[in-house]
Amino acid sequence: MTHAVRRGLARILPFAGLLLVGGCAQEGDFGRPAPSAWNALVDSTGAIAAREREEPSSVFPLTDDERILRDRAWRFLMPAQGRAAFVDVLANLTRSRLLPPFWRIDDIEGYHAGLIAGPFRSPYSRYSRLSEDATADGRLIPPFAATASRVLDADRLRLRALPFSASLDDFDVRHAAMRVAENRCLIAWVRLETGLRVARYRYALEHFVIEMPGREALGAERTIAFLDERRPILAALLPPEAEARCGLVQTALPLAGLAAPVVAKY
Repeated sequence: MTHAVRRGLARILPFAGLLLVGGCAQEGDFGRPAPSAWNALVDSTGAIAAREREEPSSVFPLTDDERILRDRAWRFLMPAQGRAAFVDVLANLTRSRLLPPFWRIDDIEGYHAGLIAGPFRSPYSRYSRLSEDATADGRLIPPFAATASRVLDADRLRLRALPFSASLDDFDVRHAAMRVAENRCLIAWVRLETGLRVARYRYALEHFVIEMPGREALGAERTIAFLDERRPILAALLPPEAEARCGLVQTALPLAGLAAPVVAKY
């Protein structure tokens, strides 16, 4: 265990009791967090934990667009197909920042394992689920990106206004900067997760073609391509190094070319 991990554990242990509460966070319509006392508590304690880890965490109230951005990010930060309730709980705790992002389980094989586990009536249902998940992700990218663009524009206005506001003190300036960092890192996280989802879907399709070959593979390949083709919308929002700057990756990941299509039309 590295010194950085030991230090992270030491900072998180005081919140151990709150982790149990975080596991009770409820889910609302369309996979968004339900507005409840549980989720409010998880989110507020997540901000406290993030401050303990010296991550950007502003006390400023969220704007309407910042709130929408967080709601839309929910779909991408939660696992598309969890193999166990514990993985789902960990993902929710990470989303609410009770745990640091590097605790997130980036299991490329897990999506395939979840789809193939247990009985199912026809391989068609597995291909169909894969296609539905990839299509849903692809359709959600433009509205997320539109909200993210508005948030980034507002942040630029926020930063431009700072030098002209004589009444602001160091507290105001610091928390303005932290909110900007929060927003940018959330967008970077969604961008990273979208690339990882493409990898998970491709992994599942590669194995489906070997395990249960069928013409449905062509349709599934098209939906994954549909999702992958929309990723440049997110790429244009922030500089390429944003994920590394936010501590989401150790070094920049070459996600642009994760894998070539596994189904070809002859």
